[in-house]
Amino acid sequence: MNNNSHKILLVDDEPDILEFLSYNLKKEGYTIFTAPDGAEALKIAKEKTPHLIILDVMMPEMNGMEVCKEIRNISGLKNCIIAFLTARNEDYSQIAGFDSGADDYITKPIKPNVFVSRVKALLRRIDKNKSEKIIEVAGIKIDKEKYAVQQNGTEIVFPKKEFELLYLLMSKPGKVFNRNEILNSVWGGDVVVGDRTIDVHIRKLREKLGDDYFRTIKGVGYKFDF
Repeated sequence: MNNNSHKILLVDDEPDILEFLSYNLKKEGYTIFTAPDGAEALKIAKEKTPHLIILDVMMPEMNGMEVCKEIRNISGLKNCIIAFLTARNEDYSQIAGFDSGADDYITKPIKPNVFVSRVKALLRRIDKNKSEKIIEVAGIKIDKEKYAVQQNGTEIVFPKKEFELLYLLMSKPGKVFNRNEILNSVWGGDVVVGDRTIDVHIRKLREKLGDDYFRTIKGVGYKFDF
């Protein structure tokens, strides 16, 4: 997929930021759409189905996390990559952002060459997601293409990162995934998150599916067991 076929939606309430980001991405050949607020972003996202959405977190009326949650509820946009644009860098805000369905963070202030490189890295994930399939183990069925999970025939809803963590662990039952493998596979090597982020997501998987499936290997990582 070349740059000309990649569609990117930029969302920020500051016109100068939108102009700056648009200029640098258009130079690379991307098709760019812009929105000054969350409501307009949702409208454009539904109409244009972008491959990547870059969302400012701190926006009036409807903040980036609220927009992200809404986007993840739109069936045609579940595989869209979402990155938050923010000056905030605290762990708690990153965890909240990932829980809302974000894939990554891009931190202000932005250098043009770094920004373009991050965008290219994010879009490369599209190709990695093409090997989508269904896994069924121990009464749990996970369909990566539909982002759907069933346990004994009952559908259970998971936010994007919880889903990807479950898919990773279920892809090789019994294999111990160390923390670096999990971070790189689920959050990407460019994302800085702490061990607590993984632990929080494992806890949520246990709450929804039961403790018996997820084993902690102390000092190493986690595995899916049955």
